[in-house]
Amino acid sequence: MSIRQRIFRGSPSQAVAQPKLSGKAAYLSDTDIFRDLSAQELEELDRMTAMSTCRKGKVFYTPGETGEVLFILKRGRVNLYRINADGKKLVTASVEAGTVFGEMTLVGQGMHDTFAEAAEECTLCVMSRSDVEHLLLSKPRVALRFMELMAGRLREMETRMETVAFKSVPTRIATFLLQLADKESQQIAGVSHQDLADMVGTYRETATRILNEFRAEGYIKLGRLNITILKPESLRDIAGE
Repeated sequence: MSIRQRIFRGSPSQAVAQPKLSGKAAYLSDTDIFRDLSAQELEELDRMTAMSTCRKGKVFYTPGETGEVLFILKRGRVNLYRINADGKKLVTASVEAGTVFGEMTLVGQGMHDTFAEAAEECTLCVMSRSDVEHLLLSKPRVALRFMELMAGRLREMETRMETVAFKSVPTRIATFLLQLADKESQQIAGVSHQDLADMVGTYRETATRILNEFRAEGYIKLGRLNITILKPESLRDIAGE
């Protein structure tokens, strides 16, 4: 199948029933950058990857790692963070299921001075540099998806750093609560006060105090590892301060 046929295979005149996928191939088919691949190509990709699970709280990548590797996150959430000279932790990105991250100069993806920690129990597929290189050279559409992903990741990091650098702590916390909340339930599950403090670049005691102030105002409801936004419009007003 040619590249052109793969790109336009979704048109009505070319619709072909695809075989049912299983195992890693089924996981990979849900990843955005691989969405243009055929079932046969996904099975080939399956053979290039190794799959593993990480328990919540496990740091599975550190700045001292050698060699290049790309992680494909199927399930869970991963926090990428750095630690300054004073030992203060700052989360630079929260990676959701269905995307990729790792140390891969070839695709402009770096993990310099960065730790990767499972914020929830995670399922990961891992690819080596040689396999990624082969994939990008043989599948130009995947290379394009990589470029789109990296551009979006850079914009997200710039926005996060701008928020941390120039906005007050209450404004930062309101901003991140709105970003983390489920759009339908308005709930944030599995995020501790320490997690939130790391995301906004402050201390846990400060984050707890501000959350309690939001609760007293009726903006949020606090539970064990659970926050429910009751008045999103009020948080939006604070976030836009």
